[in-house]
Amino acid sequence: MIMKSMIHRLLLSGVTILSIMSFSCDKAANNPLFFEFKTPYETPPFDQIKDSHFLPAIKDGVKQQQEEIEAIVKNTEAPTFQNTIVALENSGRMLHRANLILSNMCSSKLNPELEKVQQEATPLIAQQSNWIIFNKGLFAKVKAVYQASDSAKMDPQDYRLLKVVYKNFVKEGANLSDEAQKQLGTLNEKIAALEVSFSQNLQAEMTAYKLVVDKKADLKGIPAPVVDAAAELANSQGMKGKWVFTLRSPSFMPFMTYCQNRELRKKLLEAYSTRCNHDDATDNKKNIAGLLKYREQKAKLLGFPTFAHYSLSDVMAKNPEAVQTRLASLWTPALANAKKEAASLQALLSKDAPGAKLTASDWRYYEEILLKKTFEFNEEDTKVYLELSNVTKGVFTVAKKLYGLSFEKTDKISLYHPDVETYKVVDSDGTLMGILYLDLYAREGKSGGAWMTEFRGESYKNGKREIPLVSLVCNFPKPSAKTPSLLSLDDVETFFHEFGHGLHGLLANSKYESISGTNVVRDFVELPSQVMENWAFEPQVLALYAKHYKTGKLMPAELSEKISRSGTFGQGFATVEYLSACYLDMNMHTLTDASNVNVNELEKSIMNSIGLIPEILPRYRATYFLHPFSHGYEAGYYSYIWAEMLDADAFEAFKETGDLFNEHVAVSFRKNILEKGNTEDAMELYKKFRGAEPTMTPLLKRRGLLNK
Repeated sequence: MIMKSMIHRLLLSGVTILSIMSFSCDKAANNPLFFEFKTPYETPPFDQIKDSHFLPAIKDGVKQQQEEIEAIVKNTEAPTFQNTIVALENSGRMLHRANLILSNMCSSKLNPELEKVQQEATPLIAQQSNWIIFNKGLFAKVKAVYQASDSAKMDPQDYRLLKVVYKNFVKEGANLSDEAQKQLGTLNEKIAALEVSFSQNLQAEMTAYKLVVDKKADLKGIPAPVVDAAAELANSQGMKGKWVFTLRSPSFMPFMTYCQNRELRKKLLEAYSTRCNHDDATDNKKNIAGLLKYREQKAKLLGFPTFAHYSLSDVMAKNPEAVQTRLASLWTPALANAKKEAASLQALLSKDAPGAKLTASDWRYYEEILLKKTFEFNEEDTKVYLELSNVTKGVFTVAKKLYGLSFEKTDKISLYHPDVETYKVVDSDGTLMGILYLDLYAREGKSGGAWMTEFRGESYKNGKREIPLVSLVCNFPKPSAKTPSLLSLDDVETFFHEFGHGLHGLLANSKYESISGTNVVRDFVELPSQVMENWAFEPQVLALYAKHYKTGKLMPAELSEKISRSGTFGQGFATVEYLSACYLDMNMHTLTDASNVNVNELEKSIMNSIGLIPEILPRYRATYFLHPFSHGYEAGYYSYIWAEMLDADAFEAFKETGDLFNEHVAVSFRKNILEKGNTEDAMELYKKFRGAEPTMTPLLKRRGLLNK
């Protein structure tokens, strides 16, 4: 997942900004966010930045950007690409930087003070976006430059930036009447506030919930490293002799997969699947109802029938009908497979508990038993070969073999948390490509899941490449007193996925930050990440990193082969679980009347309409579905499967050569995809790499759904 600060959506909102006075020189002098960073590689000086610094910097950054834009508007010279579009692109540098750092801290190191700062900063940034998009003098100049442009005579990247900026202005309401712009601006501010509230509620509930186990017998089946971590967590919270499990993935997933106590599995899943759905202070139903209502109103105001039509109007899919067609082509065979899988799991449950009905809390537990039975394969046996530092080296080695990159650890960069590591990323010719932050362990104050973000995107300033500062954030198990961080297969796949996003940012080579790196259309952004997953479990790649954490011996070939042979196992469940969340997101955002939504009833109706079987829960239920309700994937969660269609087809290009590290194909992927950002149309870039548009066949084959 890509996580962007709100400033990345600067041309995505509307209304008039309040006048904000600059802070005093004394306050500014003690605030590092007011100045260019005099640090190695201009990285944020986290050892100097305090939570109290963000709001003054954001407020003053708003004022600075207003002055910069007013200078564009008041310029008496004829509007040109340089004095209008480039000037707009370069405006708000301090605001952009401060808000990027704040957004990243709020998702990786949230505390009560930052929570308050975020609540106050969010409307200011929304108002700033409104002020820019509805500035008639500014839009008149942008429009004049666009209408006078000649793509044949302009530098291609210059013309692309001009086109993107102009279309963003139009899409976000620059052509609306004053009254309509005022309405839209109010809607944008309400939407921004609800998105923050949604995220903060989920963080609060994730932090608050604890399943306390006080009988050792109830831990039967759970792997020892997970039990040890639960004991350490309990001890740290004054509950010595007990075990604490949480809703975070390193705790939740192994518990649901291995715990033999069926009632405890039910209890933990109930807590997980009802997050922020309790009619209390952290309930998200009102936030969702408000978001759906205001987004629908926004779409209608802008001339679209639904918010999904608005959201998809400038991406690869173009409209929700195209998405629904793609989803349906997978849903039918996947659901048929899932029903067969459910029958097999029911048979196993019936042997343990005659007369018991399979439920969602049983699925992962009995699926693991069936996996062992079918392939003589126990995923726990793989973890001892998937120690985090070795996996990290393996990921780096794959990048070296594909793209010639080296990763040199450095301790000269200030860190925002002791768990974080930093690396200089160097190209084969010695060129410094960027700085990579790795923040990999789960902890309180960090959002769940995994994502790639940036403290600065790539661009060119005065003809010199400004290197990107890329961060990968995950929630892997932290080492315990007895064992290092041992990863599951899902964890490894997640690492490769986010690293693919990281490469997209690190290898970016565009003139302008707003069309550089991962700043591409949403259903294209997951291609670089998902294609990297393909290398994770290839036998020749496992041989690079899968070493026993105690003995250093490589994973046996037999175990590696079992991983490969089990690749399509459980894909009915995996595909249905994911697609049901896609349908939930898309159908919620294709409502033509969202004025009075009952969230639980709407979710139930959507799941019934697609025929989701009760033994499977959607990957995300609405009240904890961060992607569309807080992280910028509204009507866009489908983009993962859309990109998987692309990545399955793209990986075929390597497989067809018989060499997973084929230099010619790797260079083409780097030059045509990873370096290009949004400098050209996404499908055109893909066709330059592959020679044709993608087909669904490789994806259906990969998921074991072909001809089924």
